[in-house]
Amino acid sequence: MKTLVTTLYKFFLIPHVILYKYSKQKAYIDQDIIRWAKAKGHPKNNKTKLLLHYLTHSKDFRNIFYFRNRGALCHILNLYCPKEKYFKIDVNTKIKGGFLTGHPYSTIINANEIGENFYINHLVTIGEINGKKPSIGNNVSVYTGAIIIGDITIGNNCNIGAGAVVTKSVQDNCTVVGNPARVIKKKE
Repeated sequence: MKTLVTTLYKFFLIPHVILYKYSKQKAYIDQDIIRWAKAKGHPKNNKTKLLLHYLTHSKDFRNIFYFRNRGALCHILNLYCPKEKYFKIDVNTKIKGGFLTGHPYSTIINANEIGENFYINHLVTIGEINGKKPSIGNNVSVYTGAIIIGDITIGNNCNIGAGAVVTKSVQDNCTVVGNPARVIKKKE
């Protein structure tokens, strides 16, 4: 019975597939799908099938999809295929492809830009101070409860540990933890 309901639900997602096929952000969405498939251990051979699977089973993937495809149609689609209401991405944030989440409940993203292969967990705040927002490089992971605020830069290949409060820029290849955040490991 569950399989039948899931199959019927996927039928109602056909407008999402059409939106995906004609999206200006299709390349980024493809990168997102591939990253999710790799993380979940799914075969990467059919992006449309994977898109339907993630839209069916993952509200946080829907947030990313709707973020990439803004407009009136997305608001309508959100009525019967709702996104995670406690996961917010500011419309002015620029996010490259390969965006992966780990149940981002109560997570807020308000940055200038975020590079490729970004991972974020729950209870994270990326925000502004006095209108100044952070910029985040490629291959960055932000773990549970971390806070990144202000006019700072997080370099490439960084890990922001759980509960870290980052108010100063972080160089490439660093792992930071604590409040205030401090570098505990730097890869060469």
